[in-house]
Amino acid sequence: MNKHQAIYKTHPSVVTIGGDEAFDANGNQVQYDEAAVQAYIDAHAYIAKRQAEYPPFTDYLDGIAKGDQAQINKYIADCLAVKERYPK
Repeated sequence: MNKHQAIYKTHPSVVTIGGDEAFDANGNQVQYDEAAVQAYIDAHAYIAKRQAEYPPFTDYLDGIAKGDQAQINKYIADCLAVKERYPK
């Protein structure tokens, strides 16, 4: 989650961002709450960490295609371990 994404999420009137300045649909500058933006970033940091460590979903699909329940179970266990390392 980057700062611009967090500004859009926490300040719905913002439609464009240039540098550290945000603007509404009429081109008026919008003052955004820096603390709220940072809190949003911090609260969603687990998402990128999980995405980086999840096993490839093709491992799961391969297990389904082969009917390999052990492979399917391993994929699920690996995903749950990632979720445990990076809780919401």
